[in-house]
Amino acid sequence: MGGPADAPMLANALDTDSDHAQKLLDELTQTGLASPESGRYRAAPPEIALRALLVRRRDELGHAEAALAELAELFRSQGDAGSIRDLIEVVTGAEGVRQRFLQIQSAATKDLRAFVKPQPILISAQENPAEGEALARGVTYRVVLERALLEQPGMLGNVADTLAAGEQVRATNLLPLRMMIADGQIGLVPLAESGEPGAVVVHPSGLLDALIGLFELVWQQAAEVFEANDDGAPPGLDERIVALLLQGFPDKAIAKQLEVSPRTVQRRIKLMMDTANAHTRVQLGYWLARHSVAPTSETRD
Repeated sequence: MGGPADAPMLANALDTDSDHAQKLLDELTQTGLASPESGRYRAAPPEIALRALLVRRRDELGHAEAALAELAELFRSQGDAGSIRDLIEVVTGAEGVRQRFLQIQSAATKDLRAFVKPQPILISAQENPAEGEALARGVTYRVVLERALLEQPGMLGNVADTLAAGEQVRATNLLPLRMMIADGQIGLVPLAESGEPGAVVVHPSGLLDALIGLFELVWQQAAEVFEANDDGAPPGLDERIVALLLQGFPDKAIAKQLEVSPRTVQRRIKLMMDTANAHTRVQLGYWLARHSVAPTSETRD
């Protein structure tokens, strides 16, 4: 519609009833996006109406941030100055820990670092919408996985999706604990894996600095996790075997991950090493990288 319209006209254009159309017109009028005119309603110029709405929302956000700072200061003032409550917060109960876990990610603006061990205590990657939302707004994720997690069937496909979304992922044999650190300002460390679920929220302090230092040390020593094939095409069996070998997987774990027998894995490795005249598996990976080819995979046992 190019000019003023009333509720019946809008209802006809939107294929809805007049009551709903009138409600929409009232809401547009209240926000300044439309104005009444001789019994009808005319849309306000967007460069004026939307800019005014944006300024209003920006002012509201500023007031909210100021109120948040006052509330945080009031909360801290309820305890002794410099008390342990300023440094850590103990959260108990499955719902409370899950809420903090999602809140910390949702509030992150720069980066998030995490240690991930097998068998999530409270929430799996599929149940973590805050992760995708944080990535979408530009938050950098660096994650270290415990290698046993990668050995679970189908996990490499999940990791491939994670890498495609922009996360940086590395793996190590054993992690000392589960944890998450957001923006270098707040950390979350789950407590015992048995009994009542709980976690410690760590605020800026020497303890948080220690957690950050631990993460960076493990990150530097961990091996990068990469996809077997970078061009998006389904990778061949040999290339997938080599990719897993270079990430430190034993033959049995490779067989389980690729759903083939251990004998097939061993036979394929021997054939590739003979073809490449390689004496070690690392040499095999180097040869394949230089030639960008691999012997044709045989059928599964």
